[in-house]
Amino acid sequence: MSIDWEFVISSLPLYEKAAWITLKLAFGGILISVVIGLLCCAILYFKVKGMEIIVKAYIELSRNTPLLVQIFFLYYGLPKLGLKMSANTCAIIGLAFLGGSYMAEAFRGGIEAVSKSQIESGLSIALSKFQLARYVIIPQAFSVSLPSLGANCIFLLKETSVLGAISILDVMNVTKDLIGMYYKTFESLAMLVVVYIILILPLSILLSWLERKVRYAEFGNQSNL
Repeated sequence: MSIDWEFVISSLPLYEKAAWITLKLAFGGILISVVIGLLCCAILYFKVKGMEIIVKAYIELSRNTPLLVQIFFLYYGLPKLGLKMSANTCAIIGLAFLGGSYMAEAFRGGIEAVSKSQIESGLSIALSKFQLARYVIIPQAFSVSLPSLGANCIFLLKETSVLGAISILDVMNVTKDLIGMYYKTFESLAMLVVVYIILILPLSILLSWLERKVRYAEFGNQSNL
């Protein structure tokens, strides 16, 4: 089977534009999801009355419904209630809504990994709950939860593949359009794979490098032990 390189070259500008759209939406969703995750984790850690049950309900709702259903509700359901948003806004909110629950669980897992003896030691020297969280719990929790946070970022970037369902010209939607118009299935899918590798692989390498740096800073050079 021969590859139509002329078609591939002519389609590159479309994929470049779609890749930037995909990257911007993913970045916005990831950034907001981290903020949501931190807020939810703080509410659960400090046991804020009246908010705990709301956060727990949000986490269960978010984690147990598909992203496609969530963005359909935002894009097609909310206008029935008089609240209409652009497709890009719905995409970012949907990614943040889904990612926030996963980020919250990642942070919670990191906090639970901090030994009780360190928490008790902090309390014994009269650290407040806020000081204990800032100086003892959060630095260690971040180190432990970093792999999960990185996996969540990659997960959300890959989840952008469903955004074409609300007419966003992401790389998946461009691929389907090219296949429908020109029947160049192999070339279009091959370019789709390459684009996702270009988007995800650098992020994966960066997160792996950051994880090693954080681990080194926490435990030192293990080879000398």
